[in-house]
This record gives sequence, C-alpha cells and structure tokens, in this order.
Amino acid sequence: MKAEYAELVLLEQSLACAEGMSRPFSDRVGDVAEKTGGSILFDIRVDGDIQIQRMAAIEYGADGTVAIVMDKNGKLSSAPVDEDNNHLVVELTAWNSLPMAEQVVVSYSGAAASLLAKLRKSGRFHRST
Repeated sequence: MKAEYAELVLLEQSLACAEGMSRPFSDRVGDVAEKTGGSILFDIRVDGDIQIQRMAAIEYGADGTVAIVMDKNGKLSSAPVDEDNNHLVVELTAWNSLPMAEQVVVSYSGAAASLLAKLRKSGRFHRST
C-alpha cells in the first residue's frame, strides 16, 4: 500500500475507539505500519512542545515517509515528509536505534523540533496558541 493510506488507518482507529479508551501511541503506529506495508523508523516523545507529545515516522521505500504525531489530547494526525527533510528523519532514526545507555546522553530534541517545525510549515500541523 502507499503512504497516503496512513490517514485512513488513523480514521479507522478513531472510529473503533471504544468508550474513550485508545490504544498506546506505539501500538497505533505499529498498526498503521502493518496495515499500509510500511516500516517504523522512529517513535519518540516530543518534550517542550505546547501541542504535540509524540511523533513517529513510517517509511514506504520509494513512496516516501509519513510522520505521525499525537497531540496533547491524544488525537493522531499524519503528513508526508518532504525529501528535503529526510536528513532529520535519518538523524531521529539513528538516535532511535542507539542502545538505551547511549540514548540517555545523546539529545534528539533539536532534530525533533526542526522536523515538527518543517511539518507545520507545510500546513498539516498547526501550533495552538
């Protein structure tokens, strides 16, 4: 499947949400990747942002990469990652693959903030005021 189906899976998940209980972010991202034929590159917490609390990326080979974010209310949204921002995805993926002992001493917050800013510039995610 192509990357544009990620949004459909997120919609399906929101409709299936029983009694306001939603599954953990990582489970939902894994479900999107599985149902759309992608691979999870990273799944991180976004500290210091007033709207977004989690961000992940799913790769679809030649079809590109999709970012999935969860806002402070638990709502998930997705957006394609522009090729010009692949270096940020690569940096976050490299951090995600480090052993936990190394993750503690290497910060990913700059790359996460930059990628989120670029995604917002594309008009898909807006900063609340």
